[in-house]
Amino acid sequence: MPAVAATGTMQLGTPAENGPAAADDAVRRRWSPPWRTALAAAGGLALFLSFPGHDLGFLAVLGPAALALATRGQRVRSGVWLGLVLGLVFLVPLLSWTGIYVGAFPWLALAVFESLYLALLGGALALTSRLPGWPVWAAALWVADEALRGRFPMGGFPWGRLGFSQADGPFTALAAYGGVPLVSFAVALTGSALAAAAVALHRARRAPRGTGRRRGARAAALALAGAVAVPLVGVVAELPLAGGSLTAGGPTRTVAVIQGNVPRAGLDFNAQRRAVLDNHVSRTVELADDVRAGTAARPDLVIWPENSSDIDPYRNADAAAAISRGAQAIGAPILVGAVVDGPGEKLSNTGIVWDPVTGPGATYVKRHPVPLAEYVPARSFFRFFSEKVDLVRRDFVAGEGSGVLDIGGARIGDVICFEVAYDSLVADTVADGAGMIVVQTNNATFGYTDESAQQLAMGRLRAVEHGRTVVVAATSGISAIVAPDGSVVRRSELFTPDVFVEEIAQREQRTVASRLGGGPEWLLTALAVGAVIAVVVPAAARRRSGRGAAA
Repeated sequence: MPAVAATGTMQLGTPAENGPAAADDAVRRRWSPPWRTALAAAGGLALFLSFPGHDLGFLAVLGPAALALATRGQRVRSGVWLGLVLGLVFLVPLLSWTGIYVGAFPWLALAVFESLYLALLGGALALTSRLPGWPVWAAALWVADEALRGRFPMGGFPWGRLGFSQADGPFTALAAYGGVPLVSFAVALTGSALAAAAVALHRARRAPRGTGRRRGARAAALALAGAVAVPLVGVVAELPLAGGSLTAGGPTRTVAVIQGNVPRAGLDFNAQRRAVLDNHVSRTVELADDVRAGTAARPDLVIWPENSSDIDPYRNADAAAAISRGAQAIGAPILVGAVVDGPGEKLSNTGIVWDPVTGPGATYVKRHPVPLAEYVPARSFFRFFSEKVDLVRRDFVAGEGSGVLDIGGARIGDVICFEVAYDSLVADTVADGAGMIVVQTNNATFGYTDESAQQLAMGRLRAVEHGRTVVVAATSGISAIVAPDGSVVRRSELFTPDVFVEEIAQREQRTVASRLGGGPEWLLTALAVGAVIAVVVPAAARRRSGRGAAA
């Protein structure tokens, strides 16, 4: 590989004189930086439209395609700029729900910070764009970038991963074989292959008639075939998976989901904490009346959402009595989402198994409190940017141990709210024997935005990934029951009370993805790192050699 390939510069000349490198240079001359910037922006818009709220999942492949074309043959610093443009156009509107009640600054600060990861991705794509087989390395770089973004800093923020746009479509089934990272890889590989086809077609068109044009046409056809093959693999991968039956695959338990609703949307939804608790008790008692009337099946267990009792039932006898009243009326244990005092001055976001006879039992404490929402690190520093951090008066503590709980004859895997976005926090519940997955969440603080739908899409991917029914219980919506194939069997509307009762199989069989755990993500990340090293190390050696010769 010539030295210029490592630096991203191009040799000048005609395609006949310099071959593919010159053709790439012709592309760069034709697509000046403003056009590349516009292309990156279009890719960001396509990504935004692919997510819930617009639900045009098929557009997701155009994001990686646009960034691959825009960064092709560019210098690293140009790639960084193009990645940043795509990131801002994508993430600023996608994350707008974060500022619905706290103002524009926290929302924009988060969106800009997350866009920096895509800027890093753009630089890496530019760096590796001249390697043979570059669409594969480009797709692996998307996975590596998402892996980094989902871990650092403060545990990361994996919202907006490519895979989360694919709750429906030909890529969905791949989650059962390699989790969300494999879905992201497939989306990015399809887009990058489309970009390769476009580059090859451009070369063919500019090449002299004869061998060069035929070679370019063959390369374009091969790349286009690859772009079609990836989603076809996803369609074939779906064939051996279980269908959308809730009752197949294991012994069943009757599960009730209670959405009690809140007095009002916004940050002060829990200003009437007792009203929220009473809403959930009332819906449960009404369900008990329906059971006695024969219009509803008697549940083996009942799921309440996160924050269904923001009054600590361990310390408040009235709250404990209210929960017991609901459990005794329905005659089944309730998984209560409670805010519990302690340890010390901190709080615990806790799922409590509440038995109708013995009261509170086993618990799960949320392991990933949300930075700047459930706890504030470096409070004085962040207060400089926004006084809204002081709305978090007491920090929540992180729990330990997976959320596997035995309740009503079922072994459930409990995750709380945003934890559904983190691969490992869901995977270890299944590894520890959960026969179904429960997501307790409270979305009242995000109003009538797309946040609830985006979070539900994550639950749908988790259902396919682990071959488990996913039960989502939300205070104000969207609550849902998701079959193991990712289809939504029941769902509620926002800010309306609702109750679901369904027979759900408690499954034991594990998918390939469940068995592999984080392996696919680590493998794809290693490929991405290897591609960067393959460019950086030879370039550094050439620079050292050049300095030695000059000396």
